[in-house]
Amino acid sequence: MNFLELVTRRHSMRNFSPTPIDEKTISYLIETARLAPSAVNYQPWYFIVVREEEQRIQLQRCYPREWFAAAPLFIVVCGDHSQSWKRKDGKDFCDIDAAIAIEHICLAATESGLGTCWVCNFDASICSEVLGLPDCIEPVAILPVGYPISEAFPSKNRKNTAEIVKWEKF
Repeated sequence: MNFLELVTRRHSMRNFSPTPIDEKTISYLIETARLAPSAVNYQPWYFIVVREEEQRIQLQRCYPREWFAAAPLFIVVCGDHSQSWKRKDGKDFCDIDAAIAIEHICLAATESGLGTCWVCNFDASICSEVLGLPDCIEPVAILPVGYPISEAFPSKNRKNTAEIVKWEKF
């Protein structure tokens, strides 16, 4: 599958099979995130893999949705603002760096026949408590990961290229 086919197949999936994900595949997903680019190569991220049932149940407290609870695996991507690069005007690139790593995981999961969904609307304080995060570490997103129950790929509602591309100036 070429890259355009891969990004076309990737979508937010909310129908997970309970089938566990093997260690080799999990390692592959994490490796793709580890190799993601970051501002000044600071790599201000941590990836917390949650797969044991009791810990998954605890993590679900920060985002209590039925579809979320069905995922057999969660990868919580965290940022460390004390390690991230800041531009001269103070802009912190931690969230941007984490987002690049997150999308690497999502694309690698799609390539591996898995589905994911970016979850950002969760209670960060509960998530931090459940995972025992130190104060300097922020949970950026939770990725539920699993095999899809259905192989159907929904069409994507995207703007036309002419609506989003400007040439030379705005």
